[in-house]
Amino acid sequence: MSTLDPASPATGELPFFVYGTLLPGEPNHDLFLRGRTSGERAAVLPRALLYDGPGYPYAIDGHGRVHGTLLTAAPGVYEELLGLLDHLEEYLGPGHPRNLYERVVREIELPGEEQAGKGQPGEGTPEEGAPGAGTVRAWVYLAAAAVTRSLRTGGSVIDGGRWVTRRPPDGPRTP
Repeated sequence: MSTLDPASPATGELPFFVYGTLLPGEPNHDLFLRGRTSGERAAVLPRALLYDGPGYPYAIDGHGRVHGTLLTAAPGVYEELLGLLDHLEEYLGPGHPRNLYERVVREIELPGEEQAGKGQPGEGTPEEGAPGAGTVRAWVYLAAAAVTRSLRTGGSVIDGGRWVTRRPPDGPRTP
């Protein structure tokens, strides 16, 4: 598992892994991502757990898998998108005491071509041992340290690591 300093030049223009209200079909996808991405595909964050939050989820390091979408910024909008996402996720800088999330680099698993496009966004991702298209490094917003401590002591894990399963089909969307 890699955690790089966000200021490190080795991070470059990495894609983003999203798993909650930024997923296709969720309200923040259109608000923050419409016209700012050049690619979106199903992906999995390994060695992580997904917790229910107040209208949005939190991912933390753990023994599960979180299903989501890998986003590539459209040409010329990377810095704008990075700033928008940092603001949305209340990320003020590495280790800042008021961070809600930390922006970290993680290895993200990509589904194989035979699995791509099946099911809803965040689905069709490889299960343990399934053939895949490999991994890619990406930015992920994980719960900040204080939030993680609170989740570990009293939070509700989202079984299966899929935010899209948190609302009934054809039901109201979470804000």
